[in-house]
Amino acid sequence: MYESTMHPMVTDIDSRSAPVWRPVTQESPVVRVILITLAVGFLTVLVLAPLGIVFAEALSKGVGASLSSLANPDARAAIWLTLVVAAIAVPLNAVTGVAAAWAITKFEFRGKAFLITLIDLPFSVSPVVAGLALVLLFGANSLIGGWFVGQGYPIIFALPGIVLASVFVTFPFVARELIPIMIEQGRQEEEAALTLGASGWRTFLTVTLPNIKWALLYGVLLCNARAMGEFGAVAVVSGKIRGQTATMPIAIEMAYNEYLSIAAFSMAGLLAMLALVTLGLKTVLEWRYADQLATTHRH
Repeated sequence: MYESTMHPMVTDIDSRSAPVWRPVTQESPVVRVILITLAVGFLTVLVLAPLGIVFAEALSKGVGASLSSLANPDARAAIWLTLVVAAIAVPLNAVTGVAAAWAITKFEFRGKAFLITLIDLPFSVSPVVAGLALVLLFGANSLIGGWFVGQGYPIIFALPGIVLASVFVTFPFVARELIPIMIEQGRQEEEAALTLGASGWRTFLTVTLPNIKWALLYGVLLCNARAMGEFGAVAVVSGKIRGQTATMPIAIEMAYNEYLSIAAFSMAGLLAMLALVTLGLKTVLEWRYADQLATTHRH
């Protein structure tokens, strides 16, 4: 019978030198503790601590003083204007974002790369620069803006300009949420529906929309949070007219510069609460429809 002549020491060396494979997500307890501590500490310093200070300052003289500052006519006008702008800008971005994502993922055409670049442009352009560009394009001294002013419908230093600025800075959120999902899903289901005789609109409502509804919802939530909190572009096009074109972020800045700390921090706390409500709604939806979300991501 044939017997191996390999020396036992060679076998031991090979077994000792062979690498030990383990999943990349399994790190030592020390590494995990360090990473978690860094993440929690970073978020505490940059997120939780500032939020806590804002609410503490807002309530430093009692709940009554805080509510009284929010009941001021100028504060109520700022709150109402912010909600109106979000109510207009978010649906506009939802519609245009879906249209842009549909065009990019379902059709082949010249200039597609340029269109994707345009979608990403608000991420790279300063909001102040965007506001200045809107002033130059729609201001009273421009051809377009001058005509609207002559008709009694000014754009800059009025609601339309604030809406345009908010739409510009928030446009990518919906499209960028939808494009990866729609690319992953492909065109097969839509083509099958069209083959069976469905119209384009019915195909969108019964096939495309159910597949992208969660990504669309996330994009809308992010768009809404940014629209309510936008400052730079809105500050340029609004003129900061108290009680007329001052949104909540602008009202906060104006009150803080005038040393009205209770009014400034109360408004800031309310704006933070609106953002937290948006985040809470997103979390509840993720928890409530976790199975459907997982199914959507698998497809």
